[in-house]
Amino acid sequence: MENQEQFLKNKPSGIKKIVVVASGKGGVGKSTVAAGLAMSLASEGHSVGLLDADIYGPSIPLLFNLKGKRPFVVDKEGKSYLVPFINFGIKLMSIGFLLDTKEPVIWRGPKASSGLSQLLNDTLWGDLDYLIIDTPPGTGDIHITILQNIAADGVIFVTTPQEMAMDDVEKAIAMYKNPQIGIPVMGVVENMSWFTPSQHPDEKYFLFGKGGGEKLASEFDIPLLTQIPVNEKVGESCDSGRMGELTSSQPIYDAFMKLVENIVT
Repeated sequence: MENQEQFLKNKPSGIKKIVVVASGKGGVGKSTVAAGLAMSLASEGHSVGLLDADIYGPSIPLLFNLKGKRPFVVDKEGKSYLVPFINFGIKLMSIGFLLDTKEPVIWRGPKASSGLSQLLNDTLWGDLDYLIIDTPPGTGDIHITILQNIAADGVIFVTTPQEMAMDDVEKAIAMYKNPQIGIPVMGVVENMSWFTPSQHPDEKYFLFGKGGGEKLASEFDIPLLTQIPVNEKVGESCDSGRMGELTSSQPIYDAFMKLVENIVT
């Protein structure tokens, strides 16, 4: 990589801003945060799309109760396009809509990168204020494709308070801050910051440690965008595709609204 001009970064026409959601480690709730961010932006009147770029473990079909669904294909100006599903006012597209969910995706890097590019460019997104891209954990081929080929406006990193999760996300942040092909790092989201029982919203139990997000933000001189608590209903609502219940808890709703405020401003 001698200079940034080697890479022609692309943004589909009609999309104002692309925000990437990334993490260094799996299991930190990255897809749930991406979905919650998209829903919260839509609830504030923004036109929003959500692209599930986790080629090897797509979560969006499950989260939005669309598992096993297949999108329509339409022809426009001599080219075939995928029609995104719409749920909670969000336009949704995922590799999970195109593949047998019971079969593993065994793709080498170039095919995975090509799959992401097709999902981005061959979907009828229309006019969007925000396209949220949910990425795989780690720093693999999908992330390299985003850095080299997609004109993203920023990236947010999801971590949990544990030291182990922070170690991995540090590598991912360093990758996205590459001076030649990097994109702006908007900040850190600390997920599962504490456990708050839904019947006792004023109580906090720090089951996964404390202060990890603040430490990470301080180390890289980036904002801590929000701290999202967890309660006993979050996992159940996500596993059963009832995303509408995600922000029914006031502390979780407030955390996502703070994230939206920071993203928009």
